[in-house]
Amino acid sequence: MPPHGTQAVDSRALGRRLREARTARGFTQQDAAEALAVARTTITSLEQGDHKAWPDELIRLASLYGKRVSDLVGPKDLVADFAAQFHTATARIDSGDVQNELREVLPEFQNLCQDYLYLEQLNGISFRPAYPPQYPTDGLSPEEVGQDVASCEHDRLGLGDGPILQLRETLELDTGLWIFSIPLPSRIAGIFIYTDELGGCIAVNARHPAELRRWSLAYEYACFLTCRHQPNISMPGAHHRVSASGQIADAFARCLLMPAQGLRRRFNGILQTGGGKVTAADVSRIAHYYFVSVEAMTLRLEELGVLPRGTWERLRNQGLKVRQAPEFQVLPLRPSDGGLLPLRYKFLAARAYEAERLTEGQLARFLRTDRVSARGTFQRLSNTVHVLDGGKADALPLELAASITKQVS
Repeated sequence: MPPHGTQAVDSRALGRRLREARTARGFTQQDAAEALAVARTTITSLEQGDHKAWPDELIRLASLYGKRVSDLVGPKDLVADFAAQFHTATARIDSGDVQNELREVLPEFQNLCQDYLYLEQLNGISFRPAYPPQYPTDGLSPEEVGQDVASCEHDRLGLGDGPILQLRETLELDTGLWIFSIPLPSRIAGIFIYTDELGGCIAVNARHPAELRRWSLAYEYACFLTCRHQPNISMPGAHHRVSASGQIADAFARCLLMPAQGLRRRFNGILQTGGGKVTAADVSRIAHYYFVSVEAMTLRLEELGVLPRGTWERLRNQGLKVRQAPEFQVLPLRPSDGGLLPLRYKFLAARAYEAERLTEGQLARFLRTDRVSARGTFQRLSNTVHVLDGGKADALPLELAASITKQVS
């Protein structure tokens, strides 16, 4: 009888997962053997499936490889390790500290993506989204490609020429991307990866301001649309965007978040109401309207020729501190971008819990929280507010897994 806890996967599959996890962390079999205080031949036998793994061995190996035991013995297959796929992308980051920090967060990004896939499997979902085709990038300059792709996406998604206030929700719902907001090293703005198992996955830096997170998301979305089979790591500022793909993504982000036609019309409206004058407060308000930074808005208006070149540099040299300015303090707060987990991910976890496919402890783990908070999240997701005849608001319980579609005879 196999040791308790390993019944969910056969020895050969477990051995393959152990070998992949070990090599992804850069360990030799001898390294693993010394960590477990066993002979190297024991590790060899485990990876070949000739030796049955005992729970204490699995716990120690999982800890050594930066995995959970459930990753090794659960019904889901491990996807190709993120760290290995990002090897080329991290090579251009000149700071060893940043590379080390990134190697620490990539496993959690991968775990989140694998958990998303597992939640789909628990809920009987096996289809992949109908992603838009990858846009060609040949024959035009990077700036032109970025502008054209942004224009096509505005039309495809029906976004019009105004601001996209719920960018993350739009891309998750209409495009099917998996988007997480996780703490990253401060010099990293966003991460993108595409695999056949997972599809398109994006992480933006939860430590950055909301405006920068939106910019990073648009930037990584451009990578998905134009070079989706190349993992990408983006950094704040323009100094690193010397490659053609980086220039395309930068132009795309500007044009997607601040489409030229609508922005020009609104700027002209400000000119008319201001008697032909535009102030820093005006630029702050229009930046807030488009949910971008004042720097991004000023540079975009310079690019469109409606503000003189060098306006942002002059404002910065004058010591403009937008968030401390009185006119900026009275602007209304923007809605949250949803936090760490996509809303659909949360619904899948709640639905699996409701169907008793997850225990309360497992629900808490998938939601990256404690049990009390997990119960609260489930209650919020499984109840909707409706108004009674007398005008009183009440909660309407929902069965998340119940079908509401009508059978057509």
